[in-house]
Amino acid sequence: MFKVVSAELVTSALELGQMPAGALPEIAIIGRSNVGKSSLINSLLSRRALARISSQPGKTRLMNFYLINEALYLVDVPGYGYAKFSQAERAATRQRLQDYLQKRHQLRLILQLVDIRHAPSPDDCAFHLLVKNTGIPVKVVATKADKVVRSRLAQHLKVIGETLSIAPEEVIVTSSQGKGGIDLLWSHVLTEH
Repeated sequence: MFKVVSAELVTSALELGQMPAGALPEIAIIGRSNVGKSSLINSLLSRRALARISSQPGKTRLMNFYLINEALYLVDVPGYGYAKFSQAERAATRQRLQDYLQKRHQLRLILQLVDIRHAPSPDDCAFHLLVKNTGIPVKVVATKADKVVRSRLAQHLKVIGETLSIAPEEVIVTSSQGKGGIDLLWSHVLTEH
């Protein structure tokens, strides 16, 4: 089990030029608004409220860089697909995310979060294709597993797998409530970085 000794929010950036200098590896966490990115980050870091959680989607507007054990960054990326953003704001967010995914040489792994209770949205599918085309390893992480009856997990994973054209067993199932899947997720992060 990976032990988080230190974790701190180092910077919040809008553009590539505002991001941390240096060569430390970065793990990006992407997903649609309200999928549970902040909750997952807090679970990964064994912190209660390092990443701010909101019941209102669209709270994260900047890319937040969390320095872990002074060895790597977890990067909380703004959620995509939030309907209350204007078209222009959504396009700008998408462009900044594309710039980050395609031009940031420190990026080693992308964790794409999907809500296990729902089939991936058209935005999830579009971003999955975008991240696969970067050539950077991507892991699909199903969040909110505690909100699904255990006997129906396989059925939900099958829908996610079919929608994103991946094997259901490739999806990492997590629950921020019970910390389920967190150690497995860390093992994938550490393998890739």
